[in-house]
Amino acid sequence: MKNTSPAAPAPQAPAPLRNAPSRPEPRLERSTGSRIGELVQRQGVLAVLLTVILIASFVYPTFASLDNARGVTVQASFLAIVALGMTLVIITGGIDLSVGSVFALGGVLAAWASQWGFLAALFVPLVVCGAIGLVNGLLIARANMAPFIVTLASLLAARGMLLAFTDEGATTYLVPKDSAFAELGQGSVWGFGYPILIALALFGAGGLLLQRTSFGQTLFAVGGSSDAATLMGLPVARTKILVYTLSGLLAGLAGALNAARLSSGVTIVGVGMELDAISAVVIGGTLLIGGAGSISGTLWGVLLLAVIQNLINQIGSLNSSYQSVVSGGFLIVVVVAQRYLARSRRTT
Repeated sequence: MKNTSPAAPAPQAPAPLRNAPSRPEPRLERSTGSRIGELVQRQGVLAVLLTVILIASFVYPTFASLDNARGVTVQASFLAIVALGMTLVIITGGIDLSVGSVFALGGVLAAWASQWGFLAALFVPLVVCGAIGLVNGLLIARANMAPFIVTLASLLAARGMLLAFTDEGATTYLVPKDSAFAELGQGSVWGFGYPILIALALFGAGGLLLQRTSFGQTLFAVGGSSDAATLMGLPVARTKILVYTLSGLLAGLAGALNAARLSSGVTIVGVGMELDAISAVVIGGTLLIGGAGSISGTLWGVLLLAVIQNLINQIGSLNSSYQSVVSGGFLIVVVVAQRYLARSRRTT
């Protein structure tokens, strides 16, 4: 008779330690150097601007006068409006070289249309310049053409339209004196001209648009990676079309305000303005490759360029060409600093 013994129980997996202390998840914190780098990129231009203003106020007493401050800000307001549109374009990873010619064309069209009243003087340049921006956006977003080539062609086309409309510059259209449109460029509230107030209002709206709306976040996503934004289901093409249209509209508006201030549609303005706008945007901390930037930084960049120009005028012994030298130097320093800061953030 065979002896049978009960089968040994199968080994069981040990019960989990329910009361065992759990290990804390590692926290990914940015290094102090990374945070400082972002702060320098965003607000470094403001520190430079305040330093230059402080030094200039001690060296040149007339620099700190209220009249001089009003003159500087009025002159800077036109470039600021153009640079606002350029900021949105560059954040998406694009570029708009046509804004200088569109600015001049908008001024001539506004002066020509001012004979039919205030609304016509604003409506005509906005429609034409907005249409130029719309064409730029369609060619870039729908036809996948390079922004540099498209906007360079628009620069030449807008300048050609300007020369054809003014008989190669022989005809200068004048804004009627004491008209409501002339008051828009020459009037003031509490000593501050309407162009300044309009520029500040537009920058406030631009800041809210960029930081508090889904459209603003889409701009950053498109600039960071257009392909990734497409995979996320974001309207990449529509976003690009909108920013180039806005750039054209803002350049046309700035040109119209400039015509109202000068009481005429001057044909020689706007030459090289696109480079000044790009310089102000990049100096303000917006990356040329797209995906990062701020509206406030662009405003500080515009003011810095305006202060440099005013300082050159205060010195008296230097001509205006030195502004280009100084602006170019600032631009090189800022671009090099941006590359260094971006590289340091990737390694931390």
